[in-house]
Amino acid sequence: MKSMKAYIYLENGVYLEAKAFGKGGSVFGEMIFNTSMTGYQEIMSDPSYAGQFIVFTMPEIGIVGVNSEDMESRKIHASGAFIRKFNNKPSNFRSQKNLEQFFIEQGKFCVYDIDTRYLTKMLRDEGNLRAFVSTEISDKESLKQALLSSSKIDEVDYVGVVSTKSVYEHKHGSWNPNTLSYSPFKPNGKKVAVIDYGVKKNILNELCEIGLEVTVYPHDTKADFLIDKFKNGEIHGVFLSNGPGEPKMLKNEIEQIKKLLEAKIPMFGICLGHQLLSNAAGFETYRLKFGQHGANHPVQNLQTKSIEVTTQNHNYNVPEEICEICEITHRNLFDGTIEGVRYKNAPAFSVQHHPEASSGPNESKYIFKEFLELL
Repeated sequence: MKSMKAYIYLENGVYLEAKAFGKGGSVFGEMIFNTSMTGYQEIMSDPSYAGQFIVFTMPEIGIVGVNSEDMESRKIHASGAFIRKFNNKPSNFRSQKNLEQFFIEQGKFCVYDIDTRYLTKMLRDEGNLRAFVSTEISDKESLKQALLSSSKIDEVDYVGVVSTKSVYEHKHGSWNPNTLSYSPFKPNGKKVAVIDYGVKKNILNELCEIGLEVTVYPHDTKADFLIDKFKNGEIHGVFLSNGPGEPKMLKNEIEQIKKLLEAKIPMFGICLGHQLLSNAAGFETYRLKFGQHGANHPVQNLQTKSIEVTTQNHNYNVPEEICEICEITHRNLFDGTIEGVRYKNAPAFSVQHHPEASSGPNESKYIFKEFLELL
């Protein structure tokens, strides 16, 4: 393995040295921590992490290697990752390459041999921190100036970077661990338009799994275009995907969703889509101290009173005031924040967590069927 020295400067003045593997370079991002025990490949290829460094609390990463089926998008969108111990000899029958090969191919680097518990506690106490990481620059003052001159994550339109540039159809269901293949697509006649703000592949899989014919559109698709398709019976609803960054800066996207709400088109939003719906309805989202990132977050379904362990990845949330126009359907049991809403004056609902179980538990998959029932 080719190891490099890595130099890290955080916006609170902390300067650290560690090691790195992959392709060297210099990059900035916002540092967050993720508490998932498994699924590092799915996490790193989730477009929602664009512009962020992922600190994995799981102490050993690389154990199961990397394979082509578990990618949530075409590449690593995160700025990079921080791990305690790097395992470069994966032990899994599905592994096609190790993590070092993966990072080299992706043109990224991963920091390792660093105290991730220390970093996690710092982020928990101080909130997410901007960081500049380099395998080229070691001088503390130079790193500081590079960080100060870099953009803040809530000032960058990452959605425009990660969204598809062209329309495409998705035509297979979810991964079957018994057959080691994707379930064949069995359409039920219902068609949905997916607005891609950074959609995860497995969300598309789950939409197809329940028989929906899925067409994916770029983030800047006009509402009037979709309204015409709805009126002509070419689509039966709209799905608003997950994605990265500050939702309030996506003013054009919010304006288009507002038109869709007014047109009474059935809609379902996940994560960023959930937040954009809230903003479009006139209830501005707010930033959490350190966000919620992991595959072990308990959420209560307030309608059934059942507890679901969920996958989370977000820094922003919808305000409590949204109860004026919505029924609150889910709450996070870690901090009591809103996890799901159903609109009273429009055929729309949304959830903050990722119910498609990639990576993580599958206790919330029923939500996709609720979308089918709405259609």
